[in-house]
Amino acid sequence: MTKLDFQTKSPLAIFLGYFKNHKKLFAIDVACAVGIAAIDLMFPLVTRNALYEMLPNQMYRTFFTIMIAVVCCYVLRSFLNYIVAYYGHTFGIRVEADIRKDLFAHMQELSFDFYDRNRTGKLMARLTSDLFELTELAHHGPEDLLTSVLTICGALTVMASIRWQLAVVVALTIPIFLIVVMTMRKRMSRASAAAKEKLGHINQEIESSLSGVRTAKAFANEETESSRFNAANEQFKTSKREFHKAMGMFHSSIEFFLCSLNVIVIGFGGYYVMQGEMDYRDLITFNLYIASFVSPMRKLSSFSEMFANGFAGLSRFVDVMRMEPTIQDKKDAKTLQNVKGEITVDKVSFAYDGDLDVLHDVSVTVKPGETIAIVGPSGGGKTTLCQLIPRFYDVSTGSIAIDGLDIRDVTQRSIHENIGIVQQEVFLFADTIFENIRYGKPDATMEEVIEAAKKAEIYEDILAMPEGFNTYVGERGTLLSGGQKQRVAIARIFLKNPPILILDEATSALDSVTEAKIQRAFDNLAVGRTTLIIAHRLSTIRNASRIVSIADGIITECGTHEELLHTGGIYSQLYTTQNALALEAMK
Repeated sequence: MTKLDFQTKSPLAIFLGYFKNHKKLFAIDVACAVGIAAIDLMFPLVTRNALYEMLPNQMYRTFFTIMIAVVCCYVLRSFLNYIVAYYGHTFGIRVEADIRKDLFAHMQELSFDFYDRNRTGKLMARLTSDLFELTELAHHGPEDLLTSVLTICGALTVMASIRWQLAVVVALTIPIFLIVVMTMRKRMSRASAAAKEKLGHINQEIESSLSGVRTAKAFANEETESSRFNAANEQFKTSKREFHKAMGMFHSSIEFFLCSLNVIVIGFGGYYVMQGEMDYRDLITFNLYIASFVSPMRKLSSFSEMFANGFAGLSRFVDVMRMEPTIQDKKDAKTLQNVKGEITVDKVSFAYDGDLDVLHDVSVTVKPGETIAIVGPSGGGKTTLCQLIPRFYDVSTGSIAIDGLDIRDVTQRSIHENIGIVQQEVFLFADTIFENIRYGKPDATMEEVIEAAKKAEIYEDILAMPEGFNTYVGERGTLLSGGQKQRVAIARIFLKNPPILILDEATSALDSVTEAKIQRAFDNLAVGRTTLIIAHRLSTIRNASRIVSIADGIITECGTHEELLHTGGIYSQLYTTQNALALEAMK
């Protein structure tokens, strides 16, 4: 399925497009379902023939032979049912897996601002519960629709051969049935879509509560979190109320209609029997076909309910797939190669979501191999500037270039491959230490991982752990200390070995002794590389080539440590304040 398909095709056409990769399974499923429908249509005919021919003419051997054949047919029907249940669900799961694969891949392409606007719980609902109902629709939908139509048409044809007037009466009920189904389905679709939206909100609250359980315990706020959860749980109780009302109306209307159908047939059939225009055996056969007729009608009603649920999830899936990343590569985008590391920030201004500017007309040039420290008060724009360089966001005005190439003219992947980032908030995957370090270079050998761990000053800690590099770090690295998590993240960068480094408070979680060791390692790593360091601990950046001070989105000063101390500006004030606090702590 291409991006153009998602933009131009209807949701239903997109859904059916996923069938082609599994057409053999689909064909087997449908063929077996048609076989089941054919066997169901056969039994009333056999019954009528037995009542008219075999039993009155004492054709007992033929009768029992036919009965044995019917039993064999029902054995075959059971086998076909097994095939439909097993392979049909296998088909549905594979379609769901393909849809989920495309959805996750598309989410990976979406820009940072998409995740700024959407919480994890809501996105999890799109990837799980929404798509589960598509499995049922993929499996049962086409199968139920096809077999129901074939069974109804077949039953009407046989009934017309027995008494066409009565068959016409039955046929006239079908449009009424379809009108009821379509009317109710629209209402159920609207109610189902609203319910899914509410469930997404509930998932957000649950995800937030579970993620913050340690904070809740630290503040002894378990009762507060329980209250929040109970409020979300109460919302869950009522989230599908309108859908269940619509479903109740739907089922009650369908049941009334189908039960009335038996009364209609008996009433009209009885009249024809009284008039001598119809034999009671034909009436029995008619009733048997009404049973065959009612079953597919029930399937159609179930299909309508299934379609309402599945289509609501399908619509939400298509909505996400139609979202375009706000940051995209140009068609003729180049690939960054042999990067030297020169960074040119030229008159850059930036605002999140077009609101108040965070950066104002910022210009700075970083030479290849130069180490630049970026300091300033919180909220001044330091981190924002460093997020613009890898093109996590696009500048509002101005430009950023690497080795003279505007980053908007090169592929995002090549930018990210050449920039290593260690952030203040470290994210570790729920895996082993080995895999978390090797994330910086997925094909790295054990020797390379060990070397990276040594450079990051985490190797000795790992050896002291019970399972060494195979130690499980827990969800988000909760089984490690803050300093250990930070050093594992730093080891990733040593392994990645990029020409440009961005260190956003990379040593903030380390004690002074370990920080000094890591600082030496960073100094070694920074040789021959362009390095940007965001730091609040000014003692760690004395050796920077230049120090850039940013406040309120503006570069206020730029120079070496000694130069800025003499100017008496923001950097000098920050440095003096930190030294005073350090002396006070020592006293």
